[in-house]
Amino acid sequence: MTAPRWQRCIATALAEHEKATILQFASIDPTTPIPHVRSLVFRGFTHPSNDPNLPLLIMTTDSRTPKTSQIISNPHVQLAWWIEGTKEQFRIGGLASVIPAPTNGLYKHFLHSTKSALENSGICSLNKEGFDWEKKRNEVFRGMSPVMKASWVRPVPGTPLVGGEEEANKWPVKLKEPDQNGIFDSEESKRLWELALSNFALVVVDPIDVDYVELAPIPNRRARFWKDESGQWQEEALVP
Repeated sequence: MTAPRWQRCIATALAEHEKATILQFASIDPTTPIPHVRSLVFRGFTHPSNDPNLPLLIMTTDSRTPKTSQIISNPHVQLAWWIEGTKEQFRIGGLASVIPAPTNGLYKHFLHSTKSALENSGICSLNKEGFDWEKKRNEVFRGMSPVMKASWVRPVPGTPLVGGEEEANKWPVKLKEPDQNGIFDSEESKRLWELALSNFALVVVDPIDVDYVELAPIPNRRARFWKDESGQWQEEALVP
């Protein structure tokens, strides 16, 4: 099997424009019918070892943010991704999972989502092959910049800024990395690293349908992709 065409198009676009990784991510608030959208950074694809036809998209978040409870309550999300360099838009609908630290009380919701995942889903296939999500979470965390890592030791995102800018100026600007043996230069550096890692979570989207628009060609092109009951991707051309 090969990767679906829409994923190959994303890979080709990112190969030419590697910084075009910002996408818009919409979820539904559990207490209202109002969608909430924010920008996230695409961190890569993963797929079952024997089935590239079932790709999953990986983003990251702070497990304390509202999107976590929104996804747990209603995993249906949509991503809008405009890649300016190639004049392509991808709208990706799918089921999202938040993967926090195993010590986080929310981790049980992730375990439940993997057990109840559809048979034709990438999450289900990865679960069957024993994919190590905690290893993946640590791998992605280590790939973050020291400045980005420091964002996960701040107070809860979106809460009132108690103490104002004066208090914010006391927050760490970047975290110190351990050496090649995993040793930190101080206990405080170790504490901050562990705190950041405990708040860090993956957001994984298992796509169900994709609307793909190409504005560079004349006439413009548009296609819809959807995953059928057997887990195979179907495609039809649409009017742009």
